[in-house]
Amino acid sequence: MALSESGSPAVQTSQPESLHFTMPPWLSAMAAAYAPGGAPEARMAFVIEAARRNVSERTGGPFAAAVFEQESGRLVALGVNLVTTQGASILHAEIVALALAQRAAGNYDLGAPGLPAHELVTSTEPCAMCLGAIPWSGVRRVVCGARDEDARAAGFDEGAKPADWAGALAARGIAVLRDVARAEAAGVLREYADGGGPIYNSRAGTGA
Repeated sequence: MALSESGSPAVQTSQPESLHFTMPPWLSAMAAAYAPGGAPEARMAFVIEAARRNVSERTGGPFAAAVFEQESGRLVALGVNLVTTQGASILHAEIVALALAQRAAGNYDLGAPGLPAHELVTSTEPCAMCLGAIPWSGVRRVVCGARDEDARAAGFDEGAKPADWAGALAARGIAVLRDVARAEAAGVLREYADGGGPIYNSRAGTGA
Protein backbone atom coordinates (compact mmCIF):
# COMPACT_ATOMS: atom_id res chain seq x y z
CA MET A 1 0.00 0.00 0.00
CA ALA A 2 1.34 3.43 -0.92
CA LEU A 3 1.77 5.84 1.99
CA SER A 4 1.70 9.63 2.09
CA GLU A 5 4.49 11.69 3.66
CA SER A 6 2.61 11.58 6.98
CA GLY A 7 2.62 7.79 6.92
CA SER A 8 -1.11 7.44 6.27
CA PRO A 9 -2.45 5.61 3.20
CA ALA A 10 -2.10 7.72 0.08
CA VAL A 11 -5.34 8.89 -1.51
CA GLN A 12 -5.96 7.66 -5.05
CA THR A 13 -6.19 10.78 -7.22
CA SER A 14 -6.30 9.37 -10.74
CA GLN A 15 -9.27 10.51 -12.83
CA PRO A 16 -11.74 7.71 -13.72
CA GLU A 17 -11.94 7.28 -17.47
CA SER A 18 -15.50 5.98 -17.68
CA LEU A 19 -18.81 5.85 -15.85
CA HIS A 20 -20.46 2.45 -15.88
CA PHE A 21 -23.28 0.83 -13.97
CA THR A 22 -24.70 -2.66 -14.20
CA MET A 23 -28.35 -3.63 -13.93
CA PRO A 24 -29.38 -6.44 -11.55
CA PRO A 25 -29.36 -9.85 -13.25
CA TRP A 26 -33.08 -10.45 -12.65
CA LEU A 27 -34.21 -7.20 -14.28
CA SER A 28 -33.79 -8.09 -17.96
CA ALA A 29 -35.97 -11.18 -17.62
CA MET A 30 -38.66 -9.19 -15.83
CA ALA A 31 -38.63 -6.52 -18.52
CA ALA A 32 -38.77 -9.11 -21.31
CA ALA A 33 -41.83 -10.73 -19.73
CA TYR A 34 -43.85 -7.51 -19.62
CA ALA A 35 -46.96 -7.54 -21.80
CA PRO A 36 -47.87 -4.04 -23.00
CA GLY A 37 -50.92 -2.68 -21.22
CA GLY A 38 -53.04 0.34 -21.99
CA ALA A 39 -53.99 1.39 -18.46
CA PRO A 40 -51.71 3.38 -16.15
CA GLU A 41 -52.69 0.99 -13.34
CA ALA A 42 -51.21 -1.99 -15.20
CA ARG A 43 -47.96 -0.17 -15.85
CA MET A 44 -47.77 0.97 -12.24
CA ALA A 45 -48.38 -2.55 -10.92
CA PHE A 46 -45.41 -3.72 -12.97
CA VAL A 47 -43.19 -0.92 -11.65
CA ILE A 48 -44.21 -1.53 -8.03
CA GLU A 49 -43.39 -5.21 -8.40
CA ALA A 50 -39.93 -4.23 -9.70
CA ALA A 51 -39.42 -2.03 -6.62
CA ARG A 52 -40.43 -4.92 -4.36
CA ARG A 53 -38.13 -7.29 -6.26
CA ASN A 54 -35.23 -4.85 -5.92
CA VAL A 55 -35.66 -5.05 -2.16
CA SER A 56 -36.10 -8.82 -1.94
CA GLU A 57 -33.08 -9.44 -4.17
CA ARG A 58 -31.01 -6.93 -2.15
CA THR A 59 -29.99 -5.12 -5.31
CA GLY A 60 -30.94 -1.61 -4.20
CA GLY A 61 -33.51 0.64 -2.59
CA PRO A 62 -37.33 0.38 -2.64
CA PHE A 63 -37.87 2.40 -5.81
CA ALA A 64 -38.46 1.53 -9.46
CA ALA A 65 -39.38 3.46 -12.58
CA ALA A 66 -40.00 2.66 -16.22
CA VAL A 67 -40.35 4.53 -19.49
CA PHE A 68 -43.18 3.46 -21.78
CA GLU A 69 -44.46 4.55 -25.15
CA GLN A 70 -47.52 6.43 -23.98
CA GLU A 71 -50.04 5.26 -26.58
CA SER A 72 -48.98 1.67 -27.24
CA GLY A 73 -47.88 0.87 -23.70
CA ARG A 74 -44.66 -0.68 -25.01
CA LEU A 75 -41.97 -0.87 -22.34
CA VAL A 76 -38.85 1.02 -23.44
CA ALA A 77 -36.74 0.69 -20.30
CA LEU A 78 -37.08 -0.47 -16.70
CA GLY A 79 -34.90 1.00 -13.98
CA VAL A 80 -34.46 0.47 -10.26
CA ASN A 81 -32.63 2.30 -7.50
CA LEU A 82 -28.94 1.32 -7.49
CA VAL A 83 -27.50 3.89 -5.08
CA THR A 84 -26.05 1.55 -2.47
CA THR A 85 -25.15 -1.39 -4.69
CA GLN A 86 -23.44 0.66 -7.43
CA GLY A 87 -22.00 3.32 -5.13
CA ALA A 88 -23.39 6.45 -6.79
CA SER A 89 -25.94 8.84 -5.31
CA ILE A 90 -27.34 9.78 -8.74
CA LEU A 91 -28.57 6.27 -9.51
CA HIS A 92 -32.17 6.80 -8.53
CA ALA A 93 -34.71 4.67 -10.38
CA GLU A 94 -35.98 7.54 -12.54
CA ILE A 95 -32.49 8.57 -13.63
CA VAL A 96 -31.61 4.97 -14.49
CA ALA A 97 -34.84 4.41 -16.45
CA LEU A 98 -34.49 7.67 -18.39
CA ALA A 99 -30.85 7.01 -19.26
CA LEU A 100 -31.60 3.48 -20.45
CA ALA A 101 -34.59 4.68 -22.48
CA GLN A 102 -32.52 7.37 -24.17
CA ARG A 103 -29.90 4.78 -25.08
CA ALA A 104 -32.64 2.51 -26.45
CA ALA A 105 -34.11 5.37 -28.48
CA GLY A 106 -30.70 6.52 -29.70
CA ASN A 107 -31.51 10.06 -28.63
CA TYR A 108 -31.02 12.13 -25.49
CA ASP A 109 -34.44 13.70 -26.16
CA LEU A 110 -37.37 11.30 -25.80
CA GLY A 111 -39.58 14.01 -27.26
CA ALA A 112 -37.57 14.41 -30.45
CA PRO A 113 -39.38 14.58 -33.82
CA GLY A 114 -40.17 11.13 -35.16
CA LEU A 115 -40.36 9.48 -31.75
CA PRO A 116 -43.62 8.43 -30.11
CA ALA A 117 -44.70 10.23 -26.95
CA HIS A 118 -43.07 8.69 -23.88
CA GLU A 119 -44.12 8.60 -20.25
CA LEU A 120 -42.25 7.95 -17.02
CA VAL A 121 -43.99 5.69 -14.51
CA THR A 122 -42.38 5.83 -11.08
CA SER A 123 -43.24 3.95 -7.91
CA THR A 124 -42.72 7.12 -5.83
CA GLU A 125 -42.99 10.76 -6.76
CA PRO A 126 -39.66 12.17 -8.00
CA CYS A 127 -37.23 13.63 -5.47
CA ALA A 128 -35.64 17.02 -6.10
CA MET A 129 -32.89 15.54 -8.28
CA CYS A 130 -35.18 13.42 -10.44
CA LEU A 131 -37.69 16.25 -10.75
CA GLY A 132 -34.92 18.36 -12.22
CA ALA A 133 -34.10 15.70 -14.79
CA ILE A 134 -37.65 15.23 -16.07
CA PRO A 135 -38.04 18.41 -18.18
CA TRP A 136 -34.78 17.65 -20.02
CA SER A 137 -35.70 14.03 -20.69
CA GLY A 138 -38.40 14.65 -23.28
CA VAL A 139 -41.16 12.61 -21.61
CA ARG A 140 -44.71 13.89 -22.02
CA ARG A 141 -46.28 12.44 -18.89
CA VAL A 142 -45.23 11.34 -15.39
CA VAL A 143 -47.29 8.75 -13.51
CA CYS A 144 -46.59 8.46 -9.77
CA GLY A 145 -47.48 5.91 -7.10
CA ALA A 146 -46.44 6.79 -3.54
CA ARG A 147 -46.25 10.43 -2.52
CA ASP A 148 -43.29 12.49 -1.34
CA GLU A 149 -44.57 12.29 2.23
CA ASP A 150 -44.64 8.48 2.05
CA ALA A 151 -40.93 8.44 1.18
CA ARG A 152 -40.16 10.94 3.94
CA ALA A 153 -42.12 8.85 6.44
CA ALA A 154 -39.84 5.92 5.60
CA GLY A 155 -36.83 8.10 6.37
CA PHE A 156 -35.73 9.26 2.92
CA ASP A 157 -34.65 12.84 2.23
CA GLU A 158 -36.48 13.96 -0.90
CA GLY A 159 -34.78 17.34 -1.11
CA ALA A 160 -36.22 20.81 -1.66
CA LYS A 161 -39.08 20.70 -4.18
CA PRO A 162 -41.54 23.40 -5.23
CA ALA A 163 -44.89 22.98 -3.51
CA ASP A 164 -46.62 22.91 -6.91
CA TRP A 165 -44.02 20.81 -8.73
CA ALA A 166 -46.74 19.01 -10.69
CA GLY A 167 -48.11 22.34 -11.88
CA ALA A 168 -44.63 23.43 -12.92
CA LEU A 169 -44.27 20.33 -15.08
CA ALA A 170 -47.74 20.81 -16.53
CA ALA A 171 -46.78 24.36 -17.50
CA ARG A 172 -44.00 22.82 -19.58
CA GLY A 173 -46.40 20.45 -21.33
CA ILE A 174 -45.66 17.43 -19.12
CA ALA A 175 -48.83 15.95 -17.63
CA VAL A 176 -48.69 14.47 -14.12
CA LEU A 177 -50.91 11.68 -12.80
CA ARG A 178 -50.55 11.06 -9.05
CA ASP A 179 -51.67 8.47 -6.50
CA VAL A 180 -51.87 5.54 -8.92
CA ALA A 181 -51.80 2.50 -6.58
CA ARG A 182 -50.41 4.78 -3.88
CA ALA A 183 -51.19 2.38 -1.02
CA GLU A 184 -49.34 -0.51 -2.65
CA ALA A 185 -46.34 1.65 -3.55
CA ALA A 186 -46.15 3.16 -0.07
CA GLY A 187 -46.33 -0.35 1.35
CA VAL A 188 -43.04 -1.24 -0.33
CA LEU A 189 -41.39 1.76 1.32
CA ARG A 190 -42.70 0.78 4.75
CA GLU A 191 -41.66 -2.84 4.33
CA TYR A 192 -38.16 -1.76 3.38
CA ALA A 193 -37.82 0.55 6.37
CA ASP A 194 -39.37 -1.93 8.79
CA GLY A 195 -37.01 -4.62 7.50
CA GLY A 196 -33.95 -2.55 8.32
CA GLY A 197 -33.05 -1.56 4.77
CA PRO A 198 -30.35 1.14 4.67
CA ILE A 199 -31.71 4.69 4.54
CA TYR A 200 -28.92 6.21 2.48
CA ASN A 201 -29.38 9.95 2.91
CA SER A 202 -26.17 11.98 2.61
CA ARG A 203 -24.47 12.46 6.00
CA ALA A 204 -27.25 10.39 7.57
CA GLY A 205 -29.80 13.05 6.64
CA THR A 206 -28.27 15.73 8.87
CA GLY A 207 -28.46 18.34 6.16
CA ALA A 208 -24.81 19.21 6.80
